[in-house]
Amino acid sequence: MTYNWQQSDWPNFRYDLSPVQDTLFAFAEKAGQVEGMVKSLPDDMQSNAVLDLMVSEAIKTSEIEGEYLSREDVMSSIRHQLGYDNNPDATRDLRAKGIGELMVDVRNTYAESLSNETLFRWHTMLMLGDQRNIEVGTWRTHQEPMRVISGPIGRTKIHFEAPPSNRITSEMEAYNNWFNRTAPGNADEIKNPVVRSALAHLYFESIHPFEDGNGRIGRAISEKALSQGLGRPTLLSLSETIEANKKDYYQALKTGQQSNEITSWIIYLSDVTLQAQKRAEENIDFILRKTKFFNHFSDQLNDRHLKAIRRMFDAGLEGFTGGMTQKKYVAITKASTATATRDLKHLSDIGALKQIGGGRSTRYELCL
Repeated sequence: MTYNWQQSDWPNFRYDLSPVQDTLFAFAEKAGQVEGMVKSLPDDMQSNAVLDLMVSEAIKTSEIEGEYLSREDVMSSIRHQLGYDNNPDATRDLRAKGIGELMVDVRNTYAESLSNETLFRWHTMLMLGDQRNIEVGTWRTHQEPMRVISGPIGRTKIHFEAPPSNRITSEMEAYNNWFNRTAPGNADEIKNPVVRSALAHLYFESIHPFEDGNGRIGRAISEKALSQGLGRPTLLSLSETIEANKKDYYQALKTGQQSNEITSWIIYLSDVTLQAQKRAEENIDFILRKTKFFNHFSDQLNDRHLKAIRRMFDAGLEGFTGGMTQKKYVAITKASTATATRDLKHLSDIGALKQIGGGRSTRYELCL
């Protein structure tokens, strides 16, 4: 198979925007609505909204690559990087610390030009705590082909093969130049941020310049492109939307890397970006309801109640899987069975939780 970078028109991508005009317009409209929602919130709620979206992006971009991190550790890392927590030792997992640092750096430096130094810094953050012997903070140099594969040894399927390592320096010089030239106000500006974000991601993934971490950094670049186009840090989690159906993501990438006519990829990522913006609006509304919940019940909850309820809220919009049960309450709070029964009845009586079912199948959900 001949890949996009092996073709004579690389990297002159071609695409038709007519199928996505409505999507691009809807994104611009929704992005404005979400920004207005956040600006209307009190400062502490604005901070909570931004924090929750960043934590979601950090966790989900790692899950796409099969790496599952503790929400508590990721939250701790991002809070520390944002200056909300002065305890640098709070994050136990170095991988969570690294992805938290990356998320905050992407947000803080969104307006800056893209450079090797930026990408090397991000890669070093991302690989924090990685136990493998791989090249960190520099382009890959190994002689063997860089391939995206699946399947067991002996029956592997090759989905994509990237340019050889000896081409990476020149390819990335061209990539950085392209990214900076197409930024708002520059010579070859791509005016629509969603289109530029889609191009930036596919172009980077097709070069695959690092030994590992290309997907996570590629999605960070997509966020940078969106932020530059909007003139402010994005308020969405692309990775949360991608992870919900990552088979479609990998299939769209595979198709996009077979030709430099990439309309199908533009359609895919435009749809994902719009869905991510809609999801952000739902998340912000959820954060608002959570804040009102705690304000209303603050003087009626003890430490055990708070620990259990916060765990339920951590599940986000999907809700706490299976609801809160007596057994789960005991596991979370370390309370006795009798105490758990009393606590859950109290939370139900005051309207914080609502009871579903009865007998052994009794469970409780947040009352929002």
